[in-house]
Amino acid sequence: MNIRIQFKRQTVKALQSRLQQACQQSDLLLVRRIGVLLEFVVHQAPVEVLSARWGVSPSCIYQWLTDLLVEGLDGLVYRRRGGRKAKLTKTQKNWLCRLIDAGPQAAGFETACWNSVLIQIVIKREFGVEYNRYYVCELLRNLGYSFQKARFVSDHLDEARRQAWLAEEWPKILKQARRRHALILFGDEVSFPPWGSLSYTWARRGQQPTVKTTGKRKGYKVLGFVEYFSGRLFYQGLNGKFDSTSYQAFVHQVMDATHQHLYLIQDGAKYHTSKSTREFFEQHQDRITVCQLPSYSPDYNPIEYLWRKTKKQAPHNKYFEQYDQLVAAVNQALDHFAATPQAVLGLFGCYCDEVGLTREPTA
Repeated sequence: MNIRIQFKRQTVKALQSRLQQACQQSDLLLVRRIGVLLEFVVHQAPVEVLSARWGVSPSCIYQWLTDLLVEGLDGLVYRRRGGRKAKLTKTQKNWLCRLIDAGPQAAGFETACWNSVLIQIVIKREFGVEYNRYYVCELLRNLGYSFQKARFVSDHLDEARRQAWLAEEWPKILKQARRRHALILFGDEVSFPPWGSLSYTWARRGQQPTVKTTGKRKGYKVLGFVEYFSGRLFYQGLNGKFDSTSYQAFVHQVMDATHQHLYLIQDGAKYHTSKSTREFFEQHQDRITVCQLPSYSPDYNPIEYLWRKTKKQAPHNKYFEQYDQLVAAVNQALDHFAATPQAVLGLFGCYCDEVGLTREPTA
């Protein structure tokens, strides 16, 4: 069916003026309606073309045209039509969000994680409204929530200490290191088990996929430092155990490979803070300044992201029949990062974003 409608110039100008207002107010629904009608009336674009271009059905276009003809420009303004009135008001939904954000324990439950049944109980208790537990999930999605896996956080974590480190200690370290043209090294250790890690994969229903493992517990241990300004990686494999002796030997190796002063940022592992290690640092205080990360703050140490990348690149979803094969795979991945400092700097970028810092590139 072909419909040809011609509006007066005055009406077209009124539509164009209202379109500009809608753009300034970011009223996207009204922009779309007026845009479609202008193309339909002024440019005589076919309804089928407009339907495909704007992603609306032909019946919608005809309805908008009818609203314009019957009610004028006011007929194009979006009005909620039909549907059942919401059981919760906007104020009640905002209060529900605050209850959810406070956690289930603050609401009197023993568990630390929400589920739809608990939230259903809270809605009934607080607002006298009863929702089906399955609709509760839809309600939560509409409120901006998603179903996520929780993670453990140490109950010894001192958030005030963490914030003080970011706001006070880290800027001082950065300023001093730049003034002295020193290196900033973030250090840590990791053990790569021979069975690697597993991920989801495609398989026949009822036939769970398998990856072989030797069952041996011997892992490949690695000590490492990453440098803040350049992205340089220092690492050393270890067949023995992590202790004060092996840690000091690795630090000495890094000292021999550099000539600048070193700001060493480390966590509170026992061999980092043992008596012999403290004495070692005192003997080399002309070359090393030691800075301690807040306790239980692996997210403040960017080398943790490097270990995660290495585990994904080397032993992930793989089978190593011999220990030497594991060592070779891990060393190959670490050699890649050592040869591509820009990739390491990218990990620093993730670290800086997550903890609210901005890393400034140096000349």
